[in-house]
Amino acid sequence: MKRTIPQGPASPPLLKHLNERAVLEAIREGAPISRAEISRRAGISKPTVSLALRSLLTAGLVREAQDGPGGPSYGAVYFEAVSEAALVLGLDLGAHFVRGAICDLGGTIRARQDVELIQADAEDAVEAIARLRRSLVEATGLDDELLDGIVVGVPGVVERGSGVLRLATNVEGLEGRRFAEELEPALGLPVALENDTNLAALGEHWLGVARGSEDFVFLSVGTGMGAGLVLGGELHGGRHGAAGEIDFALRGLDENVDPSAPEVSVLASRLAREQTETALAPPYDPRAIFAAARTADRLAQTVVDEVARRIALHVAPIAAVADVELVVLGGGIGANGDLLLEPVRSLLIEWLPFPPRVEVSTLGEAAVLTGALAVGLRSALDNVFARRSAVQPG
Repeated sequence: MKRTIPQGPASPPLLKHLNERAVLEAIREGAPISRAEISRRAGISKPTVSLALRSLLTAGLVREAQDGPGGPSYGAVYFEAVSEAALVLGLDLGAHFVRGAICDLGGTIRARQDVELIQADAEDAVEAIARLRRSLVEATGLDDELLDGIVVGVPGVVERGSGVLRLATNVEGLEGRRFAEELEPALGLPVALENDTNLAALGEHWLGVARGSEDFVFLSVGTGMGAGLVLGGELHGGRHGAAGEIDFALRGLDENVDPSAPEVSVLASRLAREQTETALAPPYDPRAIFAAARTADRLAQTVVDEVARRIALHVAPIAAVADVELVVLGGGIGANGDLLLEPVRSLLIEWLPFPPRVEVSTLGEAAVLTGALAVGLRSALDNVFARRSAVQPG
């Protein structure tokens, strides 16, 4: 098919699209902002900025701001992005809960709610997510049609190509399902599934302790263990989408080096038979162990030291192979930075020629949800342009 080349002063579609994206980004980062400042920041001529602004204003993606940077504009024209031009729904599906939030294009949270899973299985999760979607949209007070898409963090590997969930043992019935295909009819929107630890890594990259870090790993240690690897500023999923399944990294060793909660309890139980001077008692809940370690309980301190060693053992291969600059610890066990950070750091310094910095997540339980919103926002910003292009001439 012969392609028609636009004539006259109109820009080619691709260049026009790029200019509008550059102008919108300048407005989002600098609002309220003048036409001249947009031109300077975007590196685009003022006439081109004016053309882009006209298109963006017509599409409802930007508007004139009532106030300037220092207060009332007094006749000068400043611009700001229309954050409510689209909304994004992020969800975090766990073994006993679903966390949800809706944010606008500016990243502002418009509604945030959690619901408990009564039966903690896949069918109950679909129903709970559908109810949560309706409740969150209602809480925003905005039109349901503004919702652009949904990103769901799940405890398992989302197999590339097929979308089948693998290693999804935390929620009964998830294993082997194309869960996104089940959610889409119930929610009425496209659904993107991603491993929850991968999303936690993206959340820390967007708003957490990993901001500005291009190469880092998020290591979640809680009831289970997983890693999210960001290289060159982008999530590394691997060939099958299974990058970060750190549980399998040291399977060939003869000793148990799992630092997750069930094994912490097993470790404490074994050591308690050798060391009787302790305030701890069965079933040796990890939270009680870490609390006791803060009171100088000898058994608890011994357990925590071993947990730190096990965490360092899992970090070391990643740091040695990928040469990451940062390791972020999260999850119920990993969040105990006051007890774990120094011993983990010391061991990595001892073992590695180029040890990474080690920090604790600053987002905590909100990390997965924050990552889901980050992924949804990136997609939504592309989609608002696609919709605009569909209704505007060349």
